Amino acid sequence: MEKNSPIVLREKKIVKTSIIGILANLFLAAFKAAVGMLSNSIAVLLDAVNNLSDALSSVITIIGAKLANKAPDKKHPLGHGRVEFLSAAVISVIVLYAGVTSLVESVKKIITPETPDYSTVSLIVIAVAVVVKIVLGLYVRRTGKAVNSDALVNSGMDALLDSIISFSTLVAAGIFLIFHLSLEAWLGAVISLFIIKSGIDMLRETVSQILGERVEGELSKAVKATICSVPDVLGAYDLILHSYGPDKWQGSVHIEVPDTLTADVLDRMERKIQEMVYMEHQVILTGIGIYAANTKDDEASAVQSELTRFVMAQDGVLQMHGFYYDVEHKQIRFDVIIDFAVPDRAAVYQTIMDGVKERYPDFTPLIIMDADISD
Repeated sequence: MEKNSPIVLREKKIVKTSIIGILANLFLAAFKAAVGMLSNSIAVLLDAVNNLSDALSSVITIIGAKLANKAPDKKHPLGHGRVEFLSAAVISVIVLYAGVTSLVESVKKIITPETPDYSTVSLIVIAVAVVVKIVLGLYVRRTGKAVNSDALVNSGMDALLDSIISFSTLVAAGIFLIFHLSLEAWLGAVISLFIIKSGIDMLRETVSQILGERVEGELSKAVKATICSVPDVLGAYDLILHSYGPDKWQGSVHIEVPDTLTADVLDRMERKIQEMVYMEHQVILTGIGIYAANTKDDEASAVQSELTRFVMAQDGVLQMHGFYYDVEHKQIRFDVIIDFAVPDRAAVYQTIMDGVKERYPDFTPLIIMDADISD
């Protein structure tokens, strides 16, 4: 890959941001360790160790970004981009573990309460940690969204959630010093539940991406618009895009063209479409199927209009496309998209088949039921 390619620049941005995260956590660890030793506070020393573990999220993000951009090989011919999804899942588990651990400790303190000892030194350390973690979390999360890195976004959320825990300690200290009421354990439990929910949400979102999600409507519409801008392309349908990592898309599409085009013309058209889509959207089209549009039969337009009205009147039908009226072979061909929300899609499909046969008994209907895959 070229040094200034979008993929390389994206990786550099992720690595740079993660290194900043590591340095920030090392700073906090060193600061807390020094204060802990000077004040002989075991609690502060243990918190320093916690910051070292926080740096692990940034290390995982760097490893994930590096592995994701490994060149394709024989075993993984489509690249290693999905490693980023796995690194995001690991960070989600870390956040979930932190929430569960915090909840357990909070419950222990609720069951066996202890009188807190809020020293000036410990409160200063916590205040510094809150400021650093908020700044770090916002920066890392913002960068993660900018480069579409779930691992960075999750790492940023990890830092922000840490800052919330630390801030709750400051709030609890203020309440105790003013009202002599200890609420640290209860605040910790409530915030722990919030962190657990955040960890589960992050993990659910990452697993959903690994399973394969519907492509964003903005991207699919833009790709179809680019395809339809090519002369003689009458429509673009059945766009299927597979994600092999953030912003790494490969897929296929059907185009509708006049039935008079030769194989040579179609070959040049397909190559042009592939080039344009990649240059404008960084999407690799590995296959382009063809729908023929009637140009030789005047009756086809009337038949298409009649059947379109009939098909689109059925409940749950979203689209009908790829229509061709083949008089020579006595065939009527088209595809129909039926909404996933329809309880019995097969029944709707059968109704359409029966309706076409009833209206044109001398023709064989070749109807494909497509899935609602992209906008």
